[in-house]
Amino acid sequence: MVRTEEWRRLPAAVLLILAVALAYYAGGRIGLHQSVVVNGAEVTPLWPPTGIALAALLWLGLRTWPGIALGTYLAIERINDFSLSGLGIVVGNTLAPVCAYLMLRKAGFRSEVDRLRDALALVFLGGLLPMLISATIGTWTLVLSGDLPSARFWPVWSAWWAGDAMGVLVVTPLLLVLRRVRRPGEGGYRVPEVTALVLTSVVVTVVATRSSLSLLFLVFPLIIWAAVRFQLAGSAPCILFVSVLAISAASDRTGPFDGQTLLATMINLQALNGAAALTGLLLSAMVTEQNNVRLKIEQVCEDLAELVEHLARGRPES
Repeated sequence: MVRTEEWRRLPAAVLLILAVALAYYAGGRIGLHQSVVVNGAEVTPLWPPTGIALAALLWLGLRTWPGIALGTYLAIERINDFSLSGLGIVVGNTLAPVCAYLMLRKAGFRSEVDRLRDALALVFLGGLLPMLISATIGTWTLVLSGDLPSARFWPVWSAWWAGDAMGVLVVTPLLLVLRRVRRPGEGGYRVPEVTALVLTSVVVTVVATRSSLSLLFLVFPLIIWAAVRFQLAGSAPCILFVSVLAISAASDRTGPFDGQTLLATMINLQALNGAAALTGLLLSAMVTEQNNVRLKIEQVCEDLAELVEHLARGRPES
């Protein structure tokens, strides 16, 4: 009977793995549209599959890791013929999000990202630290296979690590918040404010990323506005929008990226994306945590008032 039940669950598990692989592959195809060649290696400033992989693990657990491996293989096979270097990249790209998931679980991470500690854990334990694994294994594999000269190790490694880390910092929060996003309350000021935020973000971000003037700092008031007023549900889409337009401008070598070398362009781009992601994530988590504390205090005060009123009704008159 137990074995029959296990056989019944097998098709669902296989479909789940295939869905994760398809999502990873689709994210890879999107990321490759904005890829650049750094010292002979193709890298992306933002690699969405790492964010997709970590979100899948946080939602569904370790049983989805074969889907990550399969998705990595499909994405690599579209770039070049699969070889020994491809196998190393599959191992690194699978191991990195798995380690990120295990560290986040150990740290007591909550997918609501409603505490400052959750945002810090996602930044460091989910993005910056574990993505060292994929960047190191992948770059060393290219060197050992002869596809990359050892003298070019560090530029490729740094670009690889930054792209994978940004995939987590930008894509994972957006996917986590999509599961619980709600429409703004009707009949109040929330819908007009959301509309104003969206329109302002489009205009300001296009100007900031396409103008020949150095106006990239203009995106930060938008991210602060979104984080303070709508927390992660507002800041996560805003961060993604800013990152996509900035990457597009950097790829076209236009706006503030015009006339810069590839190294300078990558540094400025990753500095902007990283600062935007950190600002939105940490600020939205702080505001959410403060709001939750305020609600708990209000609830305690209401309970205390009811208790005092109950005691006053039961006190005999003197």
